[in-house]
Amino acid sequence: MGVPVSQMWTVASYVVKQRLQGRRRYPLVLMLEPLFRCNLACAGCGKIQYPAHVLKRQLTPDECFRAVDECGAPMVSIPGGEPLMHPQIDEIVRGLVARKKYIYLCTNALLLQQKIDLFTPSKYLTFSVHVDGRKEEHDFSVCKEGGYELAIAGIREALARGFRVTTNTTLFDGADPKSIRAFFDEMMDLGVEGMMLSPGYSYDKAPDQQHFLGRARTRRLFRAILSNRHPRWKFNQSPLFLEFLMGQRHYACTPWGMPTYNLFGWQKPCYLLQDGYAETFQELMDATAWHEYGTESGNPKCANCMVHSGYEASAVNDTFGSWRGFLDTVRATFSARYPDPAALAALDEPVTPAHTRAPLVRITTKAEAEQARV
Repeated sequence: MGVPVSQMWTVASYVVKQRLQGRRRYPLVLMLEPLFRCNLACAGCGKIQYPAHVLKRQLTPDECFRAVDECGAPMVSIPGGEPLMHPQIDEIVRGLVARKKYIYLCTNALLLQQKIDLFTPSKYLTFSVHVDGRKEEHDFSVCKEGGYELAIAGIREALARGFRVTTNTTLFDGADPKSIRAFFDEMMDLGVEGMMLSPGYSYDKAPDQQHFLGRARTRRLFRAILSNRHPRWKFNQSPLFLEFLMGQRHYACTPWGMPTYNLFGWQKPCYLLQDGYAETFQELMDATAWHEYGTESGNPKCANCMVHSGYEASAVNDTFGSWRGFLDTVRATFSARYPDPAALAALDEPVTPAHTRAPLVRITTKAEAEQARV
């Protein structure tokens, strides 16, 4: 089990309260982006493609606190950009810990050893380290040779100091299921609390548009990876969401479950799409045309999306929506191995990993060059 009991209880009691109050739409995790700057230029990411004057900006701690208080979600994920580049990230984290929010500080860990003295271990703080598989896969994904070693060094340092640490892995077309399963073993040997997984989403601004997964390939890939599961693997996310990725469940997208607040305000409709901004959280909830998003809507931008920011909240809602959902979650948490001979045989199928198809290319943009001077 990759989530502490205290956190599970906080989330469970929050969700039950929302349902008893008859709230159909409620936030579960606030995606708080205090900046877009980053010290990497991953080919699959569109966040750093903003102009230089935007990349120089950042939210103040007070702006972050207002958004957290306004939203009310029990968990806060802090992506970016690279949050450790924010000059007041320690103040932001302290303020959220004081509010007893469960924080996932998402980082590529390149600065983690340098910045770790700014933080104090707490059950409310988790470093969610971006690691996209084993060394070759990760370095290719982040377009930086040596990125894997730096990430692992940061994880080791954080664990040695008593911090909660999880990994966050995004998988693209060409991912080798057998290698990913070996990566799971390595992360468990390292001692991380749990692992988070998601298929890549095709940001319009991402330099690499060739390696994003469609829905059918996503299901096939995750079925191969997550079937015949080793009992020591721990995942820091809803087990029903993992079954959704494997093609065993169908969910509608609930983008309001993980609303996003960043430099421009409350982003409509979700972390991945930018169809305008709202000034307040209530305006986001009331004025967004939610029916125009998700696979059922026919919106082509949503056609292949199976990302956690749209569907993990759906899975959590399913857990507390009925006794069947709750019992399925208990079963999947404690006893599910998912035996599947066909998925096991698929592990031996030849794969040409993305990192062997082309040499590692360091993506350099005008914006990235400007970042180096920020």
